[in-house]
Amino acid sequence: ILDLGMQPEFDPKTYRLKVYGLVEKPLDLTYNEILKMPATNLTADLHCVTHWSKLDVKWKGVSFKDLVKIVKPKDNWKFIIQEGLDGYTTNVPREDLEGDNVIIAYELEGKPLPKEHGAPLRFIIPHLYGWKGSKFLSGIKFVEKDEPGFWEKRGYHNHGNIFKEERYW
Repeated sequence: ILDLGMQPEFDPKTYRLKVYGLVEKPLDLTYNEILKMPATNLTADLHCVTHWSKLDVKWKGVSFKDLVKIVKPKDNWKFIIQEGLDGYTTNVPREDLEGDNVIIAYELEGKPLPKEHGAPLRFIIPHLYGWKGSKFLSGIKFVEKDEPGFWEKRGYHNHGNIFKEERYW
């Protein structure tokens, strides 16, 4: 279990997920509003940059494609910047988000996402290393220009494709 050395407290009564940037309909969602959205189940492997993998992990959450339908991004978006409650950020190009298997997870193995695994929400992008999916997700910003995040600024690869072993620069 890796994080920035802190696991922020999560209060479902005060939590908000902000979706903004190059979108026609920005969102400011409560945790309960997220739970009421159509749910997607996903079984996918999770790969860590430190050379371990957990196979067939069962996640449940909101499909990124479903979220896109709601916020209606402008045509010129090329990246999202994920923001965590702990100050963490990471960047992901548009083409990596267009598959059916990208979700914003709130459950792990049939239970609410535990704090140590990123509660309340965590991005799951199965073909990218785990650091490319923010834990403690609090913001999703649609942008035109790339904005390398926490680990990308510290020598991790800007893309993070597991099949190309894009770990470090």
